Amino acid sequence: MNLETQINDGIKQAMLSKEKVRLAALRAIKAEILLAKTADGSDEISDAAVLKIIQKLVKQRKESATVYAENNRPELAENELAEATCLEVFLPKQIEGAELETVLQEIITQAGAKSAADLGKVMGLATKKLAGQADGRQIAETVKRLLR
Repeated sequence: MNLETQINDGIKQAMLSKEKVRLAALRAIKAEILLAKTADGSDEISDAAVLKIIQKLVKQRKESATVYAENNRPELAENELAEATCLEVFLPKQIEGAELETVLQEIITQAGAKSAADLGKVMGLATKKLAGQADGRQIAETVKRLLR
């Protein structure tokens, strides 16, 4: 079962169980999927493309929550974080901390990178290998630190 089908099924379940936050989050994914499909004129979308859409939406929700919290609107921040949590269910397990550092060290070794000048080469390999499993900014910061 592909991600798009899982999302559609999730929308039906959220409607039946009257979960407003989950329903809003899933409808946001569906809307983005439909926009992506019409942009390239196809009827199909790959799971990889859907994962990128979900990652983008999660990132937007978390950034919005931060802005709301800074502007003393905790109820809106809480809603954004709740939606982000609903969206994260569809993402693969996230790699962070020491585990991310270990994987990136292996990639640096494979690439033969020695200095910060090799950052682009390492980032290309890392973003392909860790697609959907780690935040791009976190990957970049860790690679920069490891190449120093």
